[in-house]
Amino acid sequence: MATADVCREHGIGPATFYRWKAKFGGLEISDARRLKALEDENATLKRLLAEQMLDNAMLKDVASRTW
Repeated sequence: MATADVCREHGIGPATFYRWKAKFGGLEISDARRLKALEDENATLKRLLAEQMLDNAMLKDVASRTW
């Protein structure tokens, strides 16, 4: 099947196809699943860090005010 036909069937562009092929082309299924799990965990950790930094900034702001 031609690349253009596969892209059309799945509703993606050829650039997306080749980008995914470069990223996931040499991976086994278990490796791709592990990569996805690590990306999800990384996103969760980034969100937790952002929330913690916001809380820290808020506490510093409250502590710096003169009563």
